[in-house]
Formats: sequence, C-alpha cells, structure tokens
Amino acid sequence: MKVIILAAGYGTRLLKDLQNANQERFAHLIGVPKPLLSIGGLPLISYWIEALGAQEDTKDIFIVTNDIYYNKFKEWMENYPSVTIISDGTSNNEERLGAVSCLQLVIEKFRIDDHIMVIGGDTIFYEDFHLQDVIGRYETLYQDNNEANMVLSYICKDEETRKYGILETDLNQRITAVKEKPSATDTASRQACPCFYMFSKHTLPFVKEFLTKKKEAPIDEKDAPGHFLSWLVIRKPVYLYPISGRFDVGNLESYIMCNEYFQDNIKNIANYLQ
Repeated sequence: MKVIILAAGYGTRLLKDLQNANQERFAHLIGVPKPLLSIGGLPLISYWIEALGAQEDTKDIFIVTNDIYYNKFKEWMENYPSVTIISDGTSNNEERLGAVSCLQLVIEKFRIDDHIMVIGGDTIFYEDFHLQDVIGRYETLYQDNNEANMVLSYICKDEETRKYGILETDLNQRITAVKEKPSATDTASRQACPCFYMFSKHTLPFVKEFLTKKKEAPIDEKDAPGHFLSWLVIRKPVYLYPISGRFDVGNLESYIMCNEYFQDNIKNIANYLQ
C-alpha cells in the first residue's frame, strides 16, 4: 500500500489570523505550512510519518506540496529519507491545482498501481485512533470485495454540517451519498468526513476520469476531495470506518487549542497514531 499525503494548500485562513493577531509570540508561525506546525513539540506531519513507518503494510510515502513550501519540506525530510516530496508547481493560492488533481499528479508521476492511503497533511486524530486497526479493517473489506474503498468519519454537531462533507450510509455502513457542506436540515446524517481515504488500486483510474469530466469545472469542485467521493460512491463501493474525532488546525484559535492539548495530555508522542 502506498501513502499520499496532501500538503499543497496555502493555509490562507491561518495566515490571515496570524497577520491580524500581530503578536510577537506567533511571528515564527508565519510562512510555516500547516503540516509542519509544531504540535506538542513535533511537526504535525511527523506523527503520521512515525506511525506509518511502524506499519508493515505501508510502503512508499509521497508528499505533494507547492513551490512556496517545497524547500521547507525538503529541510524537514532530512530526518525521513524514505519520504518522497513533490511540488504541484504552483506558487499562490489562486493557481492551486486542488486536492484531487494533486492526487492524480502523484499517481501518474510515480506510476502507482497499488492500493493508496490518502491523508490530509493538516489532519490529526484523537489518541484513540490506531492506524493498524484502520488498515486491518480495510484489508478485511478488500478480502470480501477487491473493489472496496474506505473512508473515516466522526459525528459532528448540528451547527458544524456546513463545514464538512457529510456521509449518508445504509445499514451495512456503505456510503450512499456525500453531501458537501449541507445545512443541518438538508440531511439527517451527522457523519463528517475528514481527509483520510483508503482507495483500492481498482479505483485509481477513476481519479483521472473524474478530473476529465470536471476539466472545465471551477477549482472548488476539484479542490475538495468530497466532490470526488460524492462522484465515486455511485460507481464503486465505499464504506465508513467510525472514529471519535479529530483536531482541526485550520485557524489560529484551533491551532493553539490543539498544541496545548498535546503539551498537556499526550505523553507517548513516539507511538501516537500507531
């Protein structure tokens, strides 16, 4: 199984907050991509690399970033020589390719023909999340159906549905529909979908097909992975794996809360997420 970590975003919300805060204690965060933000003393993305390195099933880790942050990731990866960094070739938010296009960029460039785990580079889950359990569940699904895919989900509040992709499922936890940032009255589901997907190798050609069909569509329809997922669930089986929740480091307030939580509560950093 290959791993693709999406880290080509420009963190515009966080940057705006940092500029508005105008406080010396936050100055060092300006220009730092969200995946490299220090969380409890360790760059956020390093938790994933450590956990992935401990798994026998995850081979070859690819990180796609942008031209602005490329050198920062290259400097960080000196401690992780097995990681491959690639730039999407953009240098500002208006040029961004979008998450789905970045996914296809890695698939094509490295000729990937294997199952892939896709992780949002600014995503991190609560401490009861265990990567080995997630992989084990996916392997069971794949044994039953080699075209099966799997995504993570947690229960969000009514007022949070407009922030996320919301999953609707049948009794077998197969996803029947994905609502992209719906109002609370548009769906009875509260199953939010973070950026963490397990795609069968038989699904990979569908990424290119989706992008071909969306060639003339606005960037937002190719940026949010939920749009691809919504398109995919009526073509391939996609199942839900429940988790208790995640930390959101989208803005300064949420970053501070996440960092303080790790500093105060997470004692075994080396084994986090494993």
